[in-house]
Amino acid sequence: MSTDTSVISNRNARSSALPRNLGLAVAVIAVAQLMVVLDATIVNIALPSIQRALHFSATGLEWVINAYSLTFGGLLLLGGRAGDLFGRRRMFFIGIVLFTLGSLAGGFATSATWLIIARGAQGIGAAIIAPTALSLITDTFPEGAQRNRALGVYAAVAGAGGALGLLLGGVLTDLASWRWVLFVNVPIGVVLAIVAPRVLAASDRRPGRLDLPGALTVTAGMVLLVYGLSRAATYSWTDTMTLATLGLAVVLLLVFLAIESRSEHALMPFSIFAQRNRDGAYLLSLIIGVSVFGVFFFLTQFVQNILGFSPIVAGIAFLPMTAAIIITAQVISRLIGRFGPRPFITIGPLLVAVGLFWLAQINANTSYIGGLVGPMLLLAVGLGNIFVPLTVMAVSGAGPQESGLASALLNVGQQIGGSIGIALLGTIAATTTKNQLASVVPTHAATNQALAAGYGAAFGVAVAIALLGFVIAAVVFRGRSSPQVARVAAENAA
Repeated sequence: MSTDTSVISNRNARSSALPRNLGLAVAVIAVAQLMVVLDATIVNIALPSIQRALHFSATGLEWVINAYSLTFGGLLLLGGRAGDLFGRRRMFFIGIVLFTLGSLAGGFATSATWLIIARGAQGIGAAIIAPTALSLITDTFPEGAQRNRALGVYAAVAGAGGALGLLLGGVLTDLASWRWVLFVNVPIGVVLAIVAPRVLAASDRRPGRLDLPGALTVTAGMVLLVYGLSRAATYSWTDTMTLATLGLAVVLLLVFLAIESRSEHALMPFSIFAQRNRDGAYLLSLIIGVSVFGVFFFLTQFVQNILGFSPIVAGIAFLPMTAAIIITAQVISRLIGRFGPRPFITIGPLLVAVGLFWLAQINANTSYIGGLVGPMLLLAVGLGNIFVPLTVMAVSGAGPQESGLASALLNVGQQIGGSIGIALLGTIAATTTKNQLASVVPTHAATNQALAAGYGAAFGVAVAIALLGFVIAAVVFRGRSSPQVARVAAENAA
């Protein structure tokens, strides 16, 4: 997982610089990450109210989501590298301030353009927060039991935040106003901005400068890639603009790789891919994103469109899954020191595949208790087995000068995987539903059955993708690098 020298030097170098209140430090990091993840879904349930209030067109409304996801996904590498160069605690603070100001501006929005710009500002802040939050854990916590527990908290909120966003979005929209799905971040952000500099470990500025040609090409390429994938989910893969956007994204990303191969101050030095386990973690994060991110998307539609749940009840329906992810992640974070990450990260995708296979059997008569709770809990346990070891492997052994980049690449895998998953599985679901309705009278019952068939078909494809993740985990990942690493982990656990 990491070399002997990195484990031992991490313990010695950080032991004197650790903040006194480690519990408060991990709370600050976790709450910041939770804000970032929540905002990817909290606005979804409020979209009808936002459309009425700000007079969005049907096509313009998607930019409330896209403005956040494009800036978030497009700037992740730049945000992670900026943390490496200019100090992670400093950049974390800047990200929190940007995110909070964007939330405040969005809550006061009086026009569609105003809200879209504010959501973009939130995305910029999130692209700084997400990679620096994860790398701050490696700065603040010594490798071993303490770091594993901190990563367990981080992974739990990262995995459960999407479901919590759906619940909180429904509650705030129904009981207050759509504006509060944005305003809710403001007091949290203010507290984080005040507390973070006092409880998080400082990291020094690193020599070097930002690779501006690389930054411009990768940011433009990532933005176009995420946009092209989100457009494919709405307008189909054969849409001219979709194909042009994805093609230009590929060209820009290839140019970025060419620049990085020659740059003295590369934004993404290829040495970051020198560890087999870390490379496997990036690949698995992409695959899990493809197979699982669509689960919330489809299940939210199923429980509201077919089971008839209100937005609040739909959010509550995901609480068992949320709780199971959190509990499993905490348990796994305590077992990694004894058994290593490999057994958990191997069984996790298999459990996810079984849960998805169970969900693929849904139909219009499927009930929440009888047909959804079981597979949702199985999925949650599988994800809880994946998130913590995946994060450990992605950042383990990364030097101080590259932990921000290592964290950013993990987030990039999840973001791109999620975009691919929603576009690919959404296309499969829509095509299946359309074919089902082509030969029948579109009654309410027939429509529900066709929708359920579409969701089931999407889950069936997701099963194959999750099984690919299992094969990769079984073949690529290796155990601890040496008995000495195991001994250090055991000492920390004790």
